[in-house]
Amino acid sequence: MSVPLHAGTDHCAGPERGEITPALERQAEELVARYPVSKRSAVLPLLHLWQETFGYIGPRGVEWIAQKLSLQEIQVLELVTFYPWFRQRPYGKFHFRVCRTLPCALGGSGKTFAALKNLLQLKGDAQEGALVSEDGFFSLEYSECLASCGTAPVVLCNDDFHEKVDEKRAAELVSACR
Repeated sequence: MSVPLHAGTDHCAGPERGEITPALERQAEELVARYPVSKRSAVLPLLHLWQETFGYIGPRGVEWIAQKLSLQEIQVLELVTFYPWFRQRPYGKFHFRVCRTLPCALGGSGKTFAALKNLLQLKGDAQEGALVSEDGFFSLEYSECLASCGTAPVVLCNDDFHEKVDEKRAAELVSACR
C-alpha cells in the first residue's frame, strides 16, 4: 500500500506499536454481526472502532478492516480519505478544529486560528492538514461547517463545542488544557 506511515505520538497507540487484542477482535465481530445481509455495511463502524482504539487509521487499520470485510484496501481507504473526521495520522491529546466556512470566516475564524497556532507554538502550513505540536500534546486544523453559523467563529476542542471564540477566548481554551 502506498499510504505513508506516520510515526505515533505518546498520546496515540497505533497497532504498529502493539498488538490487536482479542477484545478488539470481539468488538469487531460484534459490529460485523449487526449486518448479516452485507458485511460491507460494517466498514464505517469498524473505522470508528479502530480510530477510537488507536487514535488514527493508518495503513495497518485499512488493511485489517479490508481483510475482515473481504474488501479491497482501496474500498476502505476511499472512506478514510473522504470523511474529514477520520484521521490518517496521530493528532494531539487536545485537538482543536476551527470552522473556516464563510460565516465563521467573516466572524474572524482566521484570527482565531492564527491565535491558536501561536499559543500552541505550531509550525507549518495548515492547508496541508492538521498541525501537531512537537510533544504531540496539541493539534490544530481547519474544519468545514460546525453548524453554528450565528455564533461564529466556532471551535471544537476534542468533542467540546465553543462559540464566539476570539483571540482572548482562544487563550482561555488553551490555558484550560494545560
